[in-house]
Amino acid sequence: MNRALREIQLASGATFGDVVAGVTAPIDFGNDEAALAAVCHGVALVDRSHWGRIQMSGDDRLRFLHNASTNDIIPRQPRTYCDTVFVTSTARTIDLATVWFMEEALLLLVSPSCREQLMQWLDRYIFPADKVELLDRTEETACFTLVGEGVQSWKSEWEAIFETPLEIPEGTHQRVQWGSGFVDIAAGSDLALPGYTLICSAEDAASLWKALFDRGAIPMGETLWNRLRIEQGRPAPDAELTEDYNPLEARLWHTVSFDKGCYIGQETIARLNTYKGVKQQLWGLRLSGFVPAGTPIMFGDEKVGKLTSVVETESGYLGLGYVRTKAGGKGLSVCLGEVTAEVVDVPFLPAEQES
Repeated sequence: MNRALREIQLASGATFGDVVAGVTAPIDFGNDEAALAAVCHGVALVDRSHWGRIQMSGDDRLRFLHNASTNDIIPRQPRTYCDTVFVTSTARTIDLATVWFMEEALLLLVSPSCREQLMQWLDRYIFPADKVELLDRTEETACFTLVGEGVQSWKSEWEAIFETPLEIPEGTHQRVQWGSGFVDIAAGSDLALPGYTLICSAEDAASLWKALFDRGAIPMGETLWNRLRIEQGRPAPDAELTEDYNPLEARLWHTVSFDKGCYIGQETIARLNTYKGVKQQLWGLRLSGFVPAGTPIMFGDEKVGKLTSVVETESGYLGLGYVRTKAGGKGLSVCLGEVTAEVVDVPFLPAEQES
C-alpha cells in the first residue's frame, strides 16, 4: 500500500478494507451523496491502484496477446487501447482486461482478483522461442479514474495541473510530464460514462491525487465504484465472469474478433456464433426488493437464469443476471423468490451483436 497516498486519502475521510484477499483499497470516503452527484454533474476520482497492471514486452508481444485473448490485437497502433477477454480453452471467461498499446510494450489493466492468476496463466503459454516478457508493475505504479459528466469540460483544470493542453480522442492515451516521471492518460473510464484513466509511478501517486482533488474532483471509494459498474452493466470476475459463462453470453461483443483466426477458445466461440448457440445472455434487472446474488430467476415455474450481482440505489434495487435467450430479453417480467423484476438494458452492454 502506498503510504503517502494513503495518508492523503485518510485526511479526506477514507475508510480502507479488503477488496479481495490481501488487496486493500479505499472502500468509501463518507461522502456518498457528493460523490454520486459528481458523477452526474461533476467529476469523481476513484483510486484503482489495486487493479493489476501487467506489462508485456518483447518483439512477439502483439502476436502473443493476439493468440491469447479474444480481440484483434496485431493491427493496433501505439497510444491506443482496447478491451479484450481472456478465456479458457473451452471459452469460459477469466477476465475482461484493457490493453494499453505503448511504444515498446503493452500494459494490461486487469481485475484485482485476477492479477496473479493471469500472470501465471500467460506465463504457461510463453514458449522458449517466444520473444515475450511479463512484468507485474502493480506495486510500482498507481491508477486513478476520473468519471463524471463534468469531465468533458475539464480543459482548464487539465492545463492547470499538467501545464500543457490535452487533446485525447476516445480510444487513445497521451503521455505527459509529471513529478519525477510521466503520467499516461487514457480517454475512457472503463464504464459507459465519460472519464479518463491515469497511470503514474507509485512515487508520484500522492502528488497526482492531491492535484486532481485540489482542482475539484470528488473522491469515491470501491463501494460506489461497484455500484456504478452494476448500474452500467460492466461484468466482473467472481460474479458475471466465471467458468460458467463465455464472452458472448456476457454480451462482450466489442471484445471479440470473429475474423482474426486461431486463439485460445476460438473454436468454441466461433461455433457459438455460427450456429447461434448462445443460450443465455447477461441483462440488467430492476428488482422490487432485495435478494442475494445467486438467487434463481424464474419465469412462471421455469428457472430461466441466475442473479449475479445486486446493489441498492435511491430508486430501488438493481442487479445483473443471466437470462435464457428463449425466455426473452428487455421488458421480460420475472420472479426471484418473492421479489419481482423487469429485465432492462444496461449502458455498457450492447443491445445486440455489433457489426
